[in-house]
Amino acid sequence: MERRRKALAAPGEALVNIPNSLTLGRIVLVPLVVWLIITHEMRAAFLLFLLAGLSDAADGFLAKRYNWHSELGAYLDPIADKALLVSIYVTLGFAGHLPVWLVIAVVSRDILIVGAVVLSWMLSRPLSMQPLLISKVNTFSQIVLAGLVLAELGLGLGLHDLINVLVWVTGTLTIVSAAAYFWAWLGHMASYEPAPAPLAPRQRKAAGLDQQQRSRVRAS
Repeated sequence: MERRRKALAAPGEALVNIPNSLTLGRIVLVPLVVWLIITHEMRAAFLLFLLAGLSDAADGFLAKRYNWHSELGAYLDPIADKALLVSIYVTLGFAGHLPVWLVIAVVSRDILIVGAVVLSWMLSRPLSMQPLLISKVNTFSQIVLAGLVLAELGLGLGLHDLINVLVWVTGTLTIVSAAAYFWAWLGHMASYEPAPAPLAPRQRKAAGLDQQQRSRVRAS
């Protein structure tokens, strides 16, 4: 009976790794997309960007539909998304397809957020970063802009005017998002109260005796 249970559980255990495998696949695509942009293979780069987006949607769906959540996936998913977006923005910026100021804003925002989390940890004031609404809108805008630029370069759809408008929209959202996270971080650092340190055995014993004495006085 026990062997049968293990045999039935084995396929499920293998399937649990599917979302993480898709996430790892997106990470593997990062250098390939960068290489395609550098070699001016924009159509292939655009198709791989679409493939990465589809894999992101697929691993999210599978994780929610079958409850295949894991601690590894919780860390890998945002790393894969940021690695792909930042790499594309930096490469398109060096190639002159995106303004330098926008690339600097996008990269600086992520560096500041990571630096704030690390500094909070070093100061023993751990910070749990929850995605803000403005951050979600900003990420969506960054994804759309990157996709439109690659589509224009690879397929020539005549999207120059739309891209120019979206550049300013994305830049504004990036700056506002960075300011929102910085303000939330300042509030956390100012209001954080560390948990009291545990008492030594002797101190706990003394505190217990003191409490007993107070109880006796009240009872009398």
